[in-house]
Amino acid sequence: MTDLIAKTGMDKKIAEIIAPVIEDMGFELVRIRLQGGNTPLLQIMAERPEGGIEVDECAEISTAVSAILDVEDPISDQYTLEVGSPGIDRPLTRLKDFDTYEGYEAKIETHDLIDGQKRFRGILAGVEGSEVLVNVDAGTIGLQFDWLADAKLVLTDELIKEMLKARKTAAIDETKYDDIEAEGPEEE
Repeated sequence: MTDLIAKTGMDKKIAEIIAPVIEDMGFELVRIRLQGGNTPLLQIMAERPEGGIEVDECAEISTAVSAILDVEDPISDQYTLEVGSPGIDRPLTRLKDFDTYEGYEAKIETHDLIDGQKRFRGILAGVEGSEVLVNVDAGTIGLQFDWLADAKLVLTDELIKEMLKARKTAAIDETKYDDIEAEGPEEE
């Protein structure tokens, strides 16, 4: 489990408990965060391996995760569980995300200074081994995946347009419709 999916020790502990449940349901864990407050919030982001998730699928994951968390009881206090999609300006938490979203703009932050900076913004250029490639003004740079503290897509008009187009295409399942038969003019 990388630090980008689960950052804190508690996040990692919860991820170890729920990831197998989510995977058995045919989904992948994208990110988990337990956020403090009067009533802590456990936020889980998941999606299908090929991307995307529907509201009813989030509800199914919520029910399954609630059951295992009730049994394992890693969070002693009352908390609110929120299961959702990574969204359009999604966090990039797995090495494959940087390859999948090649060509899109991203903000990346590293744990330590790299050539005098920790924050990078540029166009994703895929991956090479364990390096994330990013096109910045000075050219293409490679950042070791292990160096990353945070990364997410930048919400741009192009990203919105592409995601809506992909969603529209995915929503049309032609196998659910009958074929249209061409008929000639009716005979009398």
